Amino acid sequence: MAFVHAPGPDDDKYSRGVVALRTGSAQYPGAAVLGVEAAWRAGAGFVRYLGGAADAVLARRPETVAGPELGRTRPGAWVIGSGTDAGARSESETAALREVLSGAVPVVVDAGALDLAADASAPLVLTPHAGELSRLREDLGLTGSGSAVDQAVQTAERVGATVLLKGSRTVVASPGEAPVIVSSGPAWLATAGTGDVLAGVIGAVIAANPGRPLARAAASAAWLHGRAAAIASGTGVGRVGHPIVALDVAEMLPSAIAELLA
Repeated sequence: MAFVHAPGPDDDKYSRGVVALRTGSAQYPGAAVLGVEAAWRAGAGFVRYLGGAADAVLARRPETVAGPELGRTRPGAWVIGSGTDAGARSESETAALREVLSGAVPVVVDAGALDLAADASAPLVLTPHAGELSRLREDLGLTGSGSAVDQAVQTAERVGATVLLKGSRTVVASPGEAPVIVSSGPAWLATAGTGDVLAGVIGAVIAANPGRPLARAAASAAWLHGRAAAIASGTGVGRVGHPIVALDVAEMLPSAIAELLA
């Protein structure tokens, strides 16, 4: 896979990709932990966390640099919204998210930040599930009950961004491009928190591939996420597999990457 590659002797933690996450909350700290874990496991060289669940993140991943500000960190990708609720968002948090969304750095927009996407100028990858896409379309004034692919394409064209619609078949739509369907994940992947993991993987893949098409990076990340889930669940030819949790998927990302690089 062209978007997953081994570091060379001249690479350092910055060239491998810097991911900044503004995710999680007091109510949903696990989303922050899962996204950060996934970014590290997907090969990021540096991860910065700026959300409201720093204690939980650092307890799991002490390599992470946490704090309320970026400092001198120059991220190659942002991940925002996972584990947050737009209805409970403060004015200061809204302002901070709008600042991220008005920059030049690509942003993975999940869950509680999707309502801000329409006014953004940054390059975006939106990652709704079906219910979130329906609400987003309503906010955008989009009508129609076509297929999931048609709805993702229409939304991507309306927002001017890549839309990755999560589901048993992941749809990646981008303005002016043919949609891509990714179906590498087993049905066991339908469990809480796996979307938070996916957001972290997308952020890591984008950060490691600056300037490359976001839709292709997102599709590659979705495939990698699905393959990690297949490894974690023991799914394969003639094998039904077994239940998994989201952290299992994140922990199997290195194995999925090793398969690709073998």
